[in-house]
Amino acid sequence: MAGRVLVVDDTLPNVKLLEAKLATEYYEVLTAGNGLEALEKATEESPDIILLDVMMPGIDGYEVCRRLKQNPRTAHIPVVMVTALSDTVDRVRGLEAGADEFLTKPVRDLPLFARVRSLIRLKTLMDAWHIRENASTELGMLQSIGGADLTEVHAASIAFLAEDKLVANSFRQILEKDAHQVEHFDTVESFRHALASRNFDLALSQLFIGGQDVLRPMATLRNDERTRSTPVLLVAEEEDEPLLVKALEIGINDYILRPVDSHELRARVRTLIRRMRYQDRLRNTYKRSIDLALTDELTKLYNRRYFNSHLDGLLLQAEDQNKSVSLLMIDIDHFKSINDTYGHDEGDKVLVEVAQRIKRHVRDCDLVARLGGEEFVVVMPDARTGVGLQVAERLRQSIESKAIVLESGKDITVTVSIGLASTRDQTSATRAILLKASDDALYKAKRSGRNRVVVGTLDEELVAG
Repeated sequence: MAGRVLVVDDTLPNVKLLEAKLATEYYEVLTAGNGLEALEKATEESPDIILLDVMMPGIDGYEVCRRLKQNPRTAHIPVVMVTALSDTVDRVRGLEAGADEFLTKPVRDLPLFARVRSLIRLKTLMDAWHIRENASTELGMLQSIGGADLTEVHAASIAFLAEDKLVANSFRQILEKDAHQVEHFDTVESFRHALASRNFDLALSQLFIGGQDVLRPMATLRNDERTRSTPVLLVAEEEDEPLLVKALEIGINDYILRPVDSHELRARVRTLIRRMRYQDRLRNTYKRSIDLALTDELTKLYNRRYFNSHLDGLLLQAEDQNKSVSLLMIDIDHFKSINDTYGHDEGDKVLVEVAQRIKRHVRDCDLVARLGGEEFVVVMPDARTGVGLQVAERLRQSIESKAIVLESGKDITVTVSIGLASTRDQTSATRAILLKASDDALYKAKRSGRNRVVVGTLDEELVAG
């Protein structure tokens, strides 16, 4: 998953070095030579991540970061400070200014690419929520909540996995200075059970428990809907870097190295709590305000009105950032016969169950909507045809594989036909073009036997390249 990176440094050789490194991984690189230029480009270009030098003439990196986080248009862009300074006090100062990470020069490739990929995934998720907020604001359903509140960092509930009780008590004493409540767990199983059954603001864990790394159980947290959004912070040794790179790849949010400095620990926890609470605020404000007006009463999915506004905004953003969008058009096979045979109440039961299965098998940043009748759509940002096809096949199989139990107790097997259409990088496509391509593909799926996925193509004459 490539993206757009803004590199900010007043030393041209440093810029060129980072630009060359990132280009090998197919990132689009923007550059700025000072803080004011960085603020301007961040606002105008909306990069996916900013690599920000600290020591610059004029306003330094700390001040640039503070201004970025205070601006609602740039507050959610991840910032990685890159500097020759290596003291803990410098890292803490950067984190307290709102930075998401702090890399020391000379920057090594493994941690650089791992951090960039991890934070761009976060940005993609936040972008999806901002698009939804903007769509709702345009429809008059809510007021924008603005930028992240840098003060919301205290009184969090933290689950801490550590074998040594003395270590746990030491961490608890440090974190209680910010009024956090820390609960200690000494086994992976008790830790996972607590996170799945209760609402914790942060999961904190040592990298090794019982001689085994915790990456596999941590990966299961990301696969569970109940814990998917819970931020995770690992405690590790410097020599554990290869494992930490893998940790970031599977969705771990951050790590801190031993010996742990109390100020850095508090700063990293504050950063994760701030980000989590801002994301929760976006999600909750948005959901409360639009549930009635923009969702389908039966399935609780988004309705056509919201889908139209969301897709329009997403396509504009995708064109600006040279990214792809995939659209799945899903239709329940032989639905009329289900209604005729079992009645409309049982047909509604089928619609609700199919809607739930679709939601369970797509990403957090994807949007699922009911267009009407037995027709559903899935909008997938930053997804090319290959990703869309994998998701479509997974959906088709999940719906067919398990019978739906009707209110009468009767089991019936339901299948769906799916039409897939995707925009391409560096192209411009309207909602009408994408809908027509996916609808044509759905029609072909129906005509060729149903219960299948067909990939459609956009009308070349209507798509601007």
